[in-house]
This record gives sequence, structure tokens and C-alpha cells, in this order.
Amino acid sequence: MRPFAHPPIDEIALPALLSALADPVRLAIVHNLCANSDGLCCSDAAPFDHLPKSTLSNHFRVLRETGLIRTEKHGLQHISRLRRAEIDKKFPGLLKLLLKLSEKE
Repeated sequence: MRPFAHPPIDEIALPALLSALADPVRLAIVHNLCANSDGLCCSDAAPFDHLPKSTLSNHFRVLRETGLIRTEKHGLQHISRLRRAEIDKKFPGLLKLLLKLSEKE
């Protein structure tokens, strides 16, 4: 299995980031990862138990390719972490605002 590709922070584009977070499932995954800075395996970060593995895998791929998360393989699990510090440095306050606004919905 090849390692996961993660874009450098200078290649992360705001429109792509906002597009990725426009999906309610991906936004919920980011919420869950935000609450656990140590990272979570895919199944623990998933907001719903009924999502097929292929769908969940696609959501994580989009988040990873957009640059929002970093995923590493640990044994049989894939542990994902929000790239919070990097995102906050490039787009100050953006994640905090988006996560706060989404809680009101």
C-alpha cells in the first residue's frame, strides 16, 4: 500500500477547503477530529454508523486531498488528525468560525 499524499500547506486553496466542508458528513468528521487532537480512526471519526466503508473512505480522501486532515497508518488502522495549527496559520480563525456556525444549524 502506498503512503497517503498530503498537500503542503502553501498549496491548500480556500475554495477547495470550503467546498470540502460544505458537505455535512465531512463537516461532522472535522468536528469529531477537532474534539480529539490525538486523532481518530475512520470509524470513530465517522458521524454516522450506517455509512458504507466506500463512502466514508471517499469523504476522508476529499478531506486529505484538500489538506484539512493528515492520515497515517498504524497497524491495521488509519488514524486521521485535523491539520488545525497549519490551517489556522494560513487562514486565521476560519476553522473556528465555520465549526461555530455549523453548531447553530
